[in-house]
Amino acid sequence: MWDGICGMYRATSPFFRTGLPAVLLAALLSLSFAAAPAAAQQDLEQSRRRLEEIRRERDQLQEQQRRLQGQVHDVNDELSNLERQRESTQRIVDEIERQIGGLSSQLDRSSAELILAEDNLAERRAVLERRLVDIYKRGMLYTFQALLAAESFGELLSRYKYLYLTSRQDRSLVTDVEKLRNRVTQQRDDLLNVRKQLDRTREERAAEYSKYSDLARTRARRLDQLRRSARTTERRLTTLQKDEARLNNLLAALERARRDEAGRGLRGAAPVPGSITTADLGRLDWPVEGAVVYRFGRDTLPSGGIIRWNGVGIAATAGTSVRAVEAGKVRLVGQFGTYGLTIVLEHGNGYYSVYSHLESAGVSLASEVTKGQTIGAVGGANSDYGPHLHFEIRGENQVALNPTEWLRKR
Repeated sequence: MWDGICGMYRATSPFFRTGLPAVLLAALLSLSFAAAPAAAQQDLEQSRRRLEEIRRERDQLQEQQRRLQGQVHDVNDELSNLERQRESTQRIVDEIERQIGGLSSQLDRSSAELILAEDNLAERRAVLERRLVDIYKRGMLYTFQALLAAESFGELLSRYKYLYLTSRQDRSLVTDVEKLRNRVTQQRDDLLNVRKQLDRTREERAAEYSKYSDLARTRARRLDQLRRSARTTERRLTTLQKDEARLNNLLAALERARRDEAGRGLRGAAPVPGSITTADLGRLDWPVEGAVVYRFGRDTLPSGGIIRWNGVGIAATAGTSVRAVEAGKVRLVGQFGTYGLTIVLEHGNGYYSVYSHLESAGVSLASEVTKGQTIGAVGGANSDYGPHLHFEIRGENQVALNPTEWLRKR
């Protein structure tokens, strides 16, 4: 139908084929439909390349594990291999999280561009329809009537120039409408492709979470064998393992309760303030300033035992204020085994932050805190690392995320 209208417009405008595009409108269109920043696309491609490299590394570790299982070897070798596999899987999860953040931003940009294109198209169509009505009312012989009604040669030239310029504008208007229509179609296709890609990436993340859980269970089984071959660190590793399991169970219970309450609509009136999302990667403020005394991942304890840290240790003078990295609700305040005095904040979307080895707590259970609010003071003076804060970020399915990926670069 629209093609028919445009065709009638061409037929009723005698100077249509000699027109030129409207410069101002073209400039506006070029600004409205600017392509997504090249830097964002480049970051996404770099993240995909890093993801492939990490996966190749994990495949090599899995092959090494199969070779180890067919040989007589120390259980420490296999445990080390499992730790490295889990670290690789964690890095894959971090990269996928980063890609989801990039794709979400791209989806928002594409949606905004589509809305703008549709608005522009509707506006130009309205202008074209009004112009068509005007041409129809004047009739097919209007051009000749206007020219023949001239009383002098000068007036004839003036009228001819007016009709010529009008036809150029008419042609530009139809061309703009056709370009906008094609642009809207392309934007809709692009939006659909981004949504499909985002869905595939989320499915990929779910598969990696499952793999992470499998590696964690395998690691737990092999830890039992490690305790038999390394008696000197048995008590320490056993305690840490139990406390880690307790914390995982606590976070899992909190998340189940949150989802159950959300499903029943119990939290509709009082949602959890603040929310950590993938958009916060590299943007969260540090809970306390200080040097990192141990990093996320596999490490050797001062006593000689092997451990995998689910967070980072940040050295600070005892009594230094500890700040919330994001607004949230207090879900735990109290002593928690080897973690010491611990505070757990819920941030929504399945994300939690953990603050341990505190000297004191300045918040109460179920209270709401704001971003940057002081929630306690640094303790841990009697630990192997001296006064420090143990800080963790947990994501969906209680997966420990690397805090240094989420905190601001220093």
